[in-house]
Amino acid sequence: MEKSHTIVLIQRTQAKNSRTFLDYESLSGAVDGICALFERDLKEKYPHQRELTYDVQQLFTWLDRLHDLSALVFDARLTAYLPFNKAWVKEKMLKQLQRQAGVR
Repeated sequence: MEKSHTIVLIQRTQAKNSRTFLDYESLSGAVDGICALFERDLKEKYPHQRELTYDVQQLFTWLDRLHDLSALVFDARLTAYLPFNKAWVKEKMLKQLQRQAGVR
């Protein structure tokens, strides 16, 4: 995955104070970071479970429940950040997770 600086913008609820951003050195790092947020939420929901497993559908359902999610990815050719929506982020996540699982 690209080594482009990526800023992830997240708004968990309709409340403006739920807005935050996450800063990553690469798109791959951003995908890992978003997965880590989901895993943290799972651990909070199931605190007594030692091991948590989930599938892509559960991850995507969680993403869909976020009020907003987008990414700003740096394009070195343009020397600018390009905006991408939640659907694009989900597509990149699926590709990376498939690659990690050895699926083509």
